[in-house]
Amino acid sequence: IMSRACSQLGSVLQRSSFLSVVTTRCLHATGSQPLVDLGLRAGGSPLTFEPVLLDFLVCTLSKNPLIYETLTNELINEKMGINYLIISGIPNMITHENKKQEEVEH
Repeated sequence: IMSRACSQLGSVLQRSSFLSVVTTRCLHATGSQPLVDLGLRAGGSPLTFEPVLLDFLVCTLSKNPLIYETLTNELINEKMGINYLIISGIPNMITHENKKQEEVEH
């Protein structure tokens, strides 16, 4: 099961140009100029979240599964009411930077 999951993750990362985005972010964080726009793939199309990654991602607080909400481009933990924003196809899994659903509704 684990090797199949790793194989799926590897193919998603290769298809989505995720590795180049991570590399670009690292270079940018160290003060180097980014090589490409973080919001675009090498071909110029926008980066989108790959739903197959839901097999690997869980809530950072409760370890509960997440649901992908396409309308708001967020990953949601329904049990705890936490929304994780997706920016340039990459989920922001840092809990303190994300909002509880009750905060969003007000």
